[in-house]
Amino acid sequence: MIFISINPFALKRFFFFLLAIIGLSCASCFGDAVFMSVKATPYDIQMTRIRPVLLLSQSQSGHGEVSLGMVNHWIGDLRSIPYGFTKEWKTPAETQSSTAADCKAKSVALYQTMLEHGASNVRLVIGRRAPTSRSTHAWLEWDSDAGSYLLDPTLNWKAVRSSDVGQRFYVPFYAYEGSRKFRVASTTLVAQN
Repeated sequence: MIFISINPFALKRFFFFLLAIIGLSCASCFGDAVFMSVKATPYDIQMTRIRPVLLLSQSQSGHGEVSLGMVNHWIGDLRSIPYGFTKEWKTPAETQSSTAADCKAKSVALYQTMLEHGASNVRLVIGRRAPTSRSTHAWLEWDSDAGSYLLDPTLNWKAVRSSDVGQRFYVPFYAYEGSRKFRVASTTLVAQN
């Protein structure tokens, strides 16, 4: 007969370690993404064509009030453009004149329209629609006086309050706001497509 002795201290340490690993892996699921300012992102070279749109400053844009109704109208107009993937980022003029556009093109066109009408605190975000998505997705985040909104002119017909989206959808990796670039600090970055 063979007796196996299990040290209770080692067993407790193992379970504590296992619990810590599980807790740390889930920590990013419970809070909003934290953006860290960076000098470069993996998308910088691809985005050369749209850099002038990203660099629109508030001083160059109009100074009118941007209402949620106006934003929803612009989202609806872009949503009605049929989806068509392209590898390169289209300019807003190319998006408006083409018969199809992808998430990148629609988001950049909305970004430009909002800045031209006086919106501020608008970020172009690149990430995944869901954690299990195989490809990346682009959308906007807008912090307005009325609240924070997620603007996805590819999949939605109107703005959605960020608090209503939850952490299971729209997982950000990188963001652009004017000349500033950001990387998400609270989630693990996975390989981009």
